Amino acid sequence: MVEVQEPEMKITAQEMADAAIPLRYRDYCAHMLVPLNKCRHRSMYLPWKCVDERHAYEKCQYDDFMRRSRLVSQIRQDNTDASK
Repeated sequence: MVEVQEPEMKITAQEMADAAIPLRYRDYCAHMLVPLNKCRHRSMYLPWKCVDERHAYEKCQYDDFMRRSRLVSQIRQDNTDASK
């Protein structure tokens, strides 16, 4: 069996609701989405603004995807080992 240590949520459900984050974006990177959205609103969504915030958010999303991919690979490996 795979031992999974879930990442820590750094923002509460109430804070996400107050920031009007849609449900589909309420993941482990939501704490980075709040300042990104504030920056986007301040700069009227200009694509050359908020680059650092966007990069940090996208890196967090990528790291979370890789964590979940490794977990799936580990589970599949454990299942094939158990069936032998």
